Amino acid sequence: MTHDLLKEAYGALRYNRRRTTLTMLGMAWGIATVVILLAFGSGFGRAINLIFSSWGTDVIGAFPGRTSLQVGGSKAGSEIRLKLADVDYVRNEVPMIKGVTPIFDKQGATIQHDTRTFTNLFLTGVYPVYQRIRGFDVASGRGLEEQDQAEHARVAVIGDEAKRRLFSGEQALGQSIRINGVTFQVVGVYQHKVQGGEQNDNTIVVIPFSAMSDLYDTQYITGLFMDYEGQDHQQLARVVRSVLAGHHNFRPDDRRAVFIADFKQDFDDFTVVTTALKVLLAFIGALTLGIGGIGLMNIMLVSVQQRTREIGVEKALGAQKSHILFQFLAEALAITFAGGAAGIGIAYLISWSVGALPLMSAFGDNLQAGDIHLQIDVGSLAVATIILSVVGILSGMVPAIRAAQLDPIESLRCE
Repeated sequence: MTHDLLKEAYGALRYNRRRTTLTMLGMAWGIATVVILLAFGSGFGRAINLIFSSWGTDVIGAFPGRTSLQVGGSKAGSEIRLKLADVDYVRNEVPMIKGVTPIFDKQGATIQHDTRTFTNLFLTGVYPVYQRIRGFDVASGRGLEEQDQAEHARVAVIGDEAKRRLFSGEQALGQSIRINGVTFQVVGVYQHKVQGGEQNDNTIVVIPFSAMSDLYDTQYITGLFMDYEGQDHQQLARVVRSVLAGHHNFRPDDRRAVFIADFKQDFDDFTVVTTALKVLLAFIGALTLGIGGIGLMNIMLVSVQQRTREIGVEKALGAQKSHILFQFLAEALAITFAGGAAGIGIAYLISWSVGALPLMSAFGDNLQAGDIHLQIDVGSLAVATIILSVVGILSGMVPAIRAAQLDPIESLRCE
């Protein structure tokens, strides 16, 4: 019986080829829209993940500011200045800390190689653990080592953009650069990071913190970077501020005294935005597909009206309501899933044609990896299939129920 019903459904679809094709195209356009929108949402999420991973996620930074709250006999507005001793305070008094490094950044340092001179490269002095904390990978040569810090070695590891500016196409390893007239040897080059702007990790020149004292007075540091274990990053940030407050005489709830940069919190905030965007795009796609579903429902209702006598004959020959329901629902689902397959093919064609939409590349060269790539993944296809199934069943069920409930005697009277 099922085979006969499916044969009847197939024959009805073939008999109205033009109508079936147009309805199928409507469903194809709807599902293609769903898949493309979901691919855009996934591509945006991947780009955000890549951007944040280039800065580091399980990282907390502490940077000095000015008090905004009065404490003891001190007035608000007092300047907080961090020192090297704060590294030991944080390391010894904050639980779950894996590593901590001071940072001493200097803007406007004169960095030279041969006849090339730059004052807009990003010079910083750090402990070797800085590379792990901030997620720097070495492309060639080596990174900073503990021995460099212990021996006040005048060595430098540079970003790939700094290498391009200083050395152009020349070999950088083993070459010398001059920082404020002091010679440093380049021992490594970091891999490119997806970051834009004039001051970014690709323009960095990293030297041992101990060697920075040969250039500047490092009594007061720019700030601290640390990484940690565990998931309670918000509590950890509060503990870091409390420890620094105890040693610098400011209130632990004074957020302006020491600014805590919680990279994980920023990442979580963007994750919420990304998830909300995906849900919104899926909803918009579902609405678009719903329009195709309404067209399918309308066509199937017309089909029921035109085939009323046929339905009456089938019932007179012993067909049950469930058989009629199955027949018309099968027709609707056949149109739906044939259109869905065509729509997914259209979506792949569009994603291949578009490739990527600008995001990070709008802010500089060599940042194409941070653009939004319309890559259709299994998750997008799964969500699109679920939406398609729901729309197809709902669109086909109403006409199928109407067909199943027709009175056989009245149906046979229909011309």
